[in-house]
Amino acid sequence: MKISTKGRYGLTIMMELARSYGEGPTSLKSIAERNQLSEHYLEQLIAPLRNAGLVKSIRGAYGGYILSREPEVISAGEIIRVLEGPISPVDFTEEDDPAKRDLWMRIRDSIAQVLDSTTLNDLIHYNGQSGQDNYMFYI
Repeated sequence: MKISTKGRYGLTIMMELARSYGEGPTSLKSIAERNQLSEHYLEQLIAPLRNAGLVKSIRGAYGGYILSREPEVISAGEIIRVLEGPISPVDFTEEDDPAKRDLWMRIRDSIAQVLDSTTLNDLIHYNGQSGQDNYMFYI
């Protein structure tokens, strides 16, 4: 599974909204300028996030977007699933070899666990230390 720009930029939008949580709406124009991204592309990404209930739009001259819930309760997994669809490293079916199917399922579950246990608050307060040993795995 490769996360596309939809997922990466959507996460950027949500992190920017988390940084300004409680301070009023943030415009997509300001997010686009701060991150050197296309405002038009961000407009396409905000619609599914709004439809999923992750953000609310505020109309008016000083309008923009706000998170619908606290940054501590919105997970990266929710955002990625809205924009990318189900998390799966490969398309596997019941006909696959059981050992391979089990491997793909464990990889899927591991990715989901990391995404679901990482909140927007974790991302905006990241200090470079995960508290875990950094192992290199070769597959």
